Amino acid sequence: MKNKLETATLAGGCFWCTEAIFRRLKGVISVLPGYAGGNPPAGGKNPSYAQVCSGSTRHAESIQIEFDPSLLSFEKILDIFWHTHNPTTLNQQGNDIGTQYRSAIFYHNQKQKEIAEKSKTEFEEEKVYLDPVVTEITPFTNFYIAENYHKNYFERNKNKSYCNFVINPKIQKLLKNYGNIIKEEYRQF
Repeated sequence: MKNKLETATLAGGCFWCTEAIFRRLKGVISVLPGYAGGNPPAGGKNPSYAQVCSGSTRHAESIQIEFDPSLLSFEKILDIFWHTHNPTTLNQQGNDIGTQYRSAIFYHNQKQKEIAEKSKTEFEEEKVYLDPVVTEITPFTNFYIAENYHKNYFERNKNKSYCNFVINPKIQKLLKNYGNIIKEEYRQF
């Protein structure tokens, strides 16, 4: 009997980073980069990267994770989410600035909402950061898959500067702190 899969939609800055992190986890079936939480585009078309970067669509660079909750809980996904980006900077992650880089959890049902709110409170109580957490917890409304060149970006561009200086340290932190739930093919960096 096949386990029922669930979906999580998260925004934690650049989707090249978040996709690279979450695709490494046992229990994750797929991760897609895209755009969530914005205004429906005119004519029903997907918003483009340029439109999202302009800020006019109000979308966040996001990932949509399909996962097996019998192998990886939504709680664990959020634990990793909190600890692999800075949820205290409004509309910014490092040098990436704009509403498209905001921190957000787009919940798909009431249970996810409750888990997200509890998780946020627990993370704030850890005092990892001195500043308050500004992550939005908002209902899922839409997700538009990003252009093909964004998919699996880190794996295809490991030697580029952004990957070396921004994504690699996040992957190293993931391996160090969550090594026991990393897929075998990603254990060696």
